[in-house]
Amino acid sequence: MIELKVPELAESISEGTILHWLINVGDTVSQGESVIELETDKVNLEVNTEFSGVLTKILKEPGDTVEVGEVIAILEDKVTEGIEAVKESSTKPIEESAEKSIVKAEPEQSKVERPIASPAARKMARELGIDLTQVNSSDPLGRIRPHDIKAHTETAATITEQKVEKTSQKPVPTQNEMQFNKPVERVKMTRRRQTIAKRLVEVTQTAAMLTTFNEVDMTAVMELRKKRKDMFFEKYNVRLGFMSFFTKAVVAALRQFPLLNAEIQGDELVVKKFYDIGIAVAAPEGLVVPVVRDANLKSFAEIENDISNLGGKARDNALALKDLQGGTFTITNGGVFGSLMSTPILNSPQVGILGMHKIQTRPVAIDRERMENRPMMYIALSYDHRIVDGKEAVSFLAMVKELLEDPESLLLEG
Repeated sequence: MIELKVPELAESISEGTILHWLINVGDTVSQGESVIELETDKVNLEVNTEFSGVLTKILKEPGDTVEVGEVIAILEDKVTEGIEAVKESSTKPIEESAEKSIVKAEPEQSKVERPIASPAARKMARELGIDLTQVNSSDPLGRIRPHDIKAHTETAATITEQKVEKTSQKPVPTQNEMQFNKPVERVKMTRRRQTIAKRLVEVTQTAAMLTTFNEVDMTAVMELRKKRKDMFFEKYNVRLGFMSFFTKAVVAALRQFPLLNAEIQGDELVVKKFYDIGIAVAAPEGLVVPVVRDANLKSFAEIENDISNLGGKARDNALALKDLQGGTFTITNGGVFGSLMSTPILNSPQVGILGMHKIQTRPVAIDRERMENRPMMYIALSYDHRIVDGKEAVSFLAMVKELLEDPESLLLEG
């Protein structure tokens, strides 16, 4: 008998919630094969088994919270032992005749072997409701991969649409219900959403958070971007967006105002001499903040490439723990959703976060006699007043504004 335990996940993660079992009782698994999908506070993980054998008993079900080192299932190290254990766990009376036992064993012996598929393919198939046995593999070795699932999406999409249509049909409330018992829907919060809620409340309760605002004339950035974007894409195969300009400006300003790149640990200030910039991304499971490492050492192209890769992984729910850990300062862009102005909440233990917003054409006074319509963006800096004084915060934001309005100076940094 082999005990299948929750392995070490990461230094800051001690437990998780089981989302799915990827195998069934009676299945044979190989060492290194994924057996469950686990939802943690930060990311979803597929947990691999360290042993080979037959799954004979599941001890923890989807929805259960499990800790590192906890036993979640039982394996047998031999196929024959596994089959016998599965038989013994059956709910049929032990007194069944030998003939019935033989008939019962036949399905186990004749069962079609589970298709070989990569963890990503299995996950995609589950999400789309696709039976892997119906998917044709283009791999010479027969392994099903994500592109094989995509080739099967027409049928899967139809099935999914029918399921959604069916589950979305709600009974019409009676007149009595409409008058007295108003219809509601209760939806259990995901573990990650609960963690996000908890962390945001903790920040507002522990940090002396304050926000200062400014506005940026985006004319120069937009003109430079328009002028260079085609050549930039041809050379680096990545789109030149606004985020690299803001990242560069933030790093330059952090160098001048280092307390915004610090954190409080006990009665000490830890001022960080590196610049790992978190980029807030709206993922399906909620807001995540993957980190662009050593942003001060990277070119525009390298920053844009990192942001593109991290954003894609976030949308596919494929971020690893290392993508989220650390971070010295955060940038969030509510403008992509149309936000004109907002007050971003700190990403603890960081003490500063810059909020970008929608670019909107507004009349601007050029001098005493001239007015022009300019593409303007409000920017917001939320900061922890326990460390950062108002003068530093306002000066930091003013420097970001000046650098963005003179983007040529940012290009000189690489």
